[in-house]
Amino acid sequence: MTPTGYFLDHLWMIPLFPLATAALMLFFGKRLPNSGISVLCVGSVGLSFLFALGAVFQLLAVAPEHRVAQEIMFEWLTPGPMQMTGGHAIRFVADWGFLLDPLSCVMVLVVTGVGFLIHVYSVDSMAHEVGSYLFFG
Repeated sequence: MTPTGYFLDHLWMIPLFPLATAALMLFFGKRLPNSGISVLCVGSVGLSFLFALGAVFQLLAVAPEHRVAQEIMFEWLTPGPMQMTGGHAIRFVADWGFLLDPLSCVMVLVVTGVGFLIHVYSVDSMAHEVGSYLFFG
């Protein structure tokens, strides 16, 4: 049984928010005021933290033996069958996707939570800098 829920079904959105904002800063950051840059960048990391928190709570609501959520997006490497010694052939496939288990729950909360705190702290120190969009991007 694979756990489901909105946040667990949309794990791919956790890294999407900061990546999209970084791209926005690359292309349009020079034209934005510092207050807009701060709101967008801090807000995107905060939104990632909230999505991660939602996914962790949904995963913790499942029975302990089923606390693994996996979302495979596509097959990344598919070299085909490989001959092993003894005449056995195995099929190697490297999938691209997202996996959330109890250990990765801790890591995703630490990374997004500390990243959010770093962004909040940096707003004040970068308030009067000219290229703050480069820093946040």
